[in-house]
Amino acid sequence: MIKAIVFDIGGVLIGLDLGRCIQAFQDILGYYRITELLDPYHQKGIYGEMEAGRLTATEFRTLVLSESKPGSKPSDVDRCMGALLTGMTQDTVDTVKELATRYPLYLLSNNNPIAMPIITGMFRDNGIGPETFKGQFISSEMRLLKPSREIYEATVKGIGLPAGEILFIDDNDVNVEAARAAGLQARLYVHGTRLSTLLADL
Repeated sequence: MIKAIVFDIGGVLIGLDLGRCIQAFQDILGYYRITELLDPYHQKGIYGEMEAGRLTATEFRTLVLSESKPGSKPSDVDRCMGALLTGMTQDTVDTVKELATRYPLYLLSNNNPIAMPIITGMFRDNGIGPETFKGQFISSEMRLLKPSREIYEATVKGIGLPAGEILFIDDNDVNVEAARAAGLQARLYVHGTRLSTLLADL
């Protein structure tokens, strides 16, 4: 029996556009190394270090700006980071709101302190307030990354339910399998499909 639902953010609740993000870094900052850092599922280099909690947002911005065109500002870095996020579909918004009336909802995401305020704003703009999610488990704050077993175990402990009563939704099959190995129920979200369809049996 499912008693709580945990969502990944990027690629599940909020769409991602890697091409747009890369273009922004190159056009706005003249920062071409972004192609080495950005990945649909697991960021690399200094981007990955920030998501693992080993680099602060300030340190990340400083490193990017050190290789960007003159006159670039920290706010430009944040703007480029935000270009990765495309927003929520109406189906996703409606599904989250409806499920929140029946289940405690949580977030589990490999994410970072630059993107999270943008994500919170996107939620708010769609009428999804902080009360919608009972808790969030963010890699940069936990200093753990999916698909490590430790991040799932910490999430289960934080929720306070048996792992088998928690359903996890992610768009990366590696993360889904890791969640199952840690005892959670898990489903793979396929890009371009409706979240309501994936969860229609709940």
